[in-house]
Amino acid sequence: MLAIYITHPQVLIDPAIPVPDWGLSERGRERSLLAASAGWAGKIGRFVASTERKAIETADILCAGRAAVETDHAMGENDRSATGFLPPDAFEDAADWFFAHPAESFHGWERAVDAQARIVSAVERVLAGHDPAVPIAFVGHGGVGTLLKCHLNGTPIRRDGDQPPGGGNLFAFRLADRSVTCDWTPMESWKGF
Repeated sequence: MLAIYITHPQVLIDPAIPVPDWGLSERGRERSLLAASAGWAGKIGRFVASTERKAIETADILCAGRAAVETDHAMGENDRSATGFLPPDAFEDAADWFFAHPAESFHGWERAVDAQARIVSAVERVLAGHDPAVPIAFVGHGGVGTLLKCHLNGTPIRRDGDQPPGGGNLFAFRLADRSVTCDWTPMESWKGF
């Protein structure tokens, strides 16, 4: 059986609101609804999301009320609160640095090695008590999703494994051996199980 890791799609960016409190944009909601109508979404028996609003909104739409969405604070995005909001170009430069220097902190950000250890531990903790016959979806963020994918692939932390721009992508991995079975794919176009 498979697990999928899904990143939230496009959000409403508001520098006056803390990033964890950003919600989905209209485009992000549309993409989530398209994915929810795909055959694979109805086969997911368990959803576990980050506690950030955009991840919970994505999971709620995908789940469509079939089950309660569980949340786990440890699945949050890498902590970037030290710098606050960065304009898109500055953010991309910072993200490049974050992945290129995983054992160092970018101006007080959580280090990539620490964020990776956190997301891997959160996923493994959930899977330790999970029925492997039930498909599960983890709904979170691109940065830690990439760190998780690097770990599952046994590759060093690097940005070239990052999801395409815009978010709303997923990758799948086998529950039995944690091997990645598909690379980042837009959630609304994934063919599923």
